[in-house]
Amino acid sequence: MVQPLVKHNIVKKRKKKFIRHQSDQYMRIARSSWRRPKGIDSRVRRRFKGQIKLANIGYGTNKKYRHVLPCGFLKFRVSNVKELEVLLMHNRTYAAEIAHNISKQNRRDILLRAAQLNIKVINAKAKITTEENE
Repeated sequence: MVQPLVKHNIVKKRKKKFIRHQSDQYMRIARSSWRRPKGIDSRVRRRFKGQIKLANIGYGTNKKYRHVLPCGFLKFRVSNVKELEVLLMHNRTYAAEIAHNISKQNRRDILLRAAQLNIKVINAKAKITTEENE
């Protein structure tokens, strides 16, 4: 099994999601994503003590570890065998991910070629096995 060239410990500065201001009070915005408060008197915008945190660039992930999977590889989406050849020299940095709309036969071909080139395939088991409980 191919191992990543360097496996970093991924450090998260914040694991909780940033919630929208007053989303706990109003159902209509309870499920909505983060929006920056823009009101002239907003306590959150003015960063008063005890208010919810504002999302800002300081919470960003280190560039070295951005988009790195827990296994230590970066994703590279593959649709056919020819696209797999690109990873020949980068098989310790990138792992192939077979696109969702690829047929069972083409998946099998991609998996065989990936084994020859020693390339890790993230979703190798997808759509290959079938249920036979009928």
